[in-house]
Amino acid sequence: MMRLIRSELLKYVSTRTAWGLTAGMFLTGIGFAALFGALFVYGNILDGVELAEVAPPLLLARIIYTSAIQFGYLLALVIGVLCIGQEYRHHTVTGTFLATPKRAKVVGAKVVALCLIAAVSGVVHVTGALVGGGLILASADLPIFPEAVDLTRTLLLMLLVLALWTLIGLGVGVLIPNQVLALSLAIAVAWIVEPLVAFGLTFVDWGESASRFFPSQVTAATLDVFTGASDSLTAALGGPSDPLGWAAGAGVLLTYAAVMAMVGLLLTRSRDIA
Repeated sequence: MMRLIRSELLKYVSTRTAWGLTAGMFLTGIGFAALFGALFVYGNILDGVELAEVAPPLLLARIIYTSAIQFGYLLALVIGVLCIGQEYRHHTVTGTFLATPKRAKVVGAKVVALCLIAAVSGVVHVTGALVGGGLILASADLPIFPEAVDLTRTLLLMLLVLALWTLIGLGVGVLIPNQVLALSLAIAVAWIVEPLVAFGLTFVDWGESASRFFPSQVTAATLDVFTGASDSLTAALGGPSDPLGWAAGAGVLLTYAAVMAMVGLLLTRSRDIA
């Protein structure tokens, strides 16, 4: 099994795409944390009241450091799709399964390898967010790392979210062997379709409760950014009015990842490989 895991890691790190995605993780983290940090610290987003004056330091730091997570999990989704999509596209999957006929072991090795890749990519993304957001907070003479234990938990939850989105991407890549189509549909659904459907459901009586279980809403709930903030401040910042708890959110997102990985395993075991 270790040999398979090393092989999967080598397949990933030996491509230019891998390094490009890693750089993208860092740049989105630093760029959007700095951008939104400047907006939240220096901008007028609360009708004449600066957010830094009314928001607790922990809330402000959480908002800034997690501001790029939507872009981060989109890149994580792409990493997961490419892990299997590139094999189908370049027909290396045939050699992989000939070398290891037990396809379940191959899928298991990909899952483990992806978790390791997601951990590294996640650390890179979080580091970028800390650098970009920290510079803005420091420039305003605000705490860079307030309430270290609680803020560290938020950063660890960011790593968990990115890892789970990577596994969701693996499932999408197995469901749709065509790499271009898989990437297009995954990005379109995660970036456009799902948020629009969630917004549309807010106009239905039961819609808001249902939308809480959508991947993007579950991701926001898992990060638990607005814990301790007043309802009025949460609403003013666009936070959810009745989110799932962070543990429930993580459980739902883990369920999405587990279902996609299981579907991927079943399809991989039954699909003919040319």
